[in-house]
Amino acid sequence: MLRGTMTSAAGEIHVTQPAISRLIRDLEADLGMRLFERRGKLLLPTAEAQALFIEVERAFTGLDRIRSVAEDIRAGRTSTLRLAVLPAMAAGYAPRFVAKFCDERPNLKVTIDGLPSPNVRERVLSGEYDMGISAFPFVNNSFSVTPLNDAAVAVLPACHRLAKSHVVKMSDLGEEKLIVLTKTPQHPLSMALQSGPFKQVVETSLATIACALAAEGMGIAIVDPFSASEFVGRSVVLRRIEPSFTIGVAIIHARGRRLSAPAREFLDEFLAHTQLFLETNNFRLDQPVDRPQSDRSGIW
Repeated sequence: MLRGTMTSAAGEIHVTQPAISRLIRDLEADLGMRLFERRGKLLLPTAEAQALFIEVERAFTGLDRIRSVAEDIRAGRTSTLRLAVLPAMAAGYAPRFVAKFCDERPNLKVTIDGLPSPNVRERVLSGEYDMGISAFPFVNNSFSVTPLNDAAVAVLPACHRLAKSHVVKMSDLGEEKLIVLTKTPQHPLSMALQSGPFKQVVETSLATIACALAAEGMGIAIVDPFSASEFVGRSVVLRRIEPSFTIGVAIIHARGRRLSAPAREFLDEFLAHTQLFLETNNFRLDQPVDRPQSDRSGIW
């Protein structure tokens, strides 16, 4: 189709002219239709051949694209990174870091999606995403898990009586209206609230909702530091809680599945960035989070 003669076609793909004739004859027999009219040394394509050629061109264009992408990846000219992130991180903290990470890697193609933690774990395990940021603790030996050791944060209305304190003690909250995250009995927040009677006003599955309610003066929200940091300067103050405990976030990837070079770089740099954020703001948990005995993380 491209060269017009069997001899030219044979030279193009480095075979003999009889081999080209045999290939065309076999293809016509296999398809059950004539593809070329022979006029001397010329081959004139039939209407059927013209229609078939359009589809063949599309297929070859796709193959050329695959070769080009493979060569770019081999040469380090382009690569991909797929991330699944729980809502607490997806609200701002993770996208900001991703933007900075990508700014230094203009050829990196990133997919980042916000999903509930069970979906994050499910899709990372299936290979749909390279890594995820999930609520923690949970147990699943199929994952490599790095807890961020983030300490829970109290989000108070700026005019609240405890806003002048550097830390908020659990013993200070006995008479306060609390806004807490949906939790299971095994969750660290549930354990912390067992230390005394507390007035719980609202329970919500999203930390951003809890923070917004605190900003409206409805009570004190107990959330993760990443969600809380989005509300700085919005009529609230953030305070560390003592004794400290974790709401719980970890970065995960499938155990035994090798991370790509960009994924390894992302993991290292995100962990370093996050630890600096937690230490600078005094939101790092004093003791690392232990792995629990069962996975009952509910909507987390």
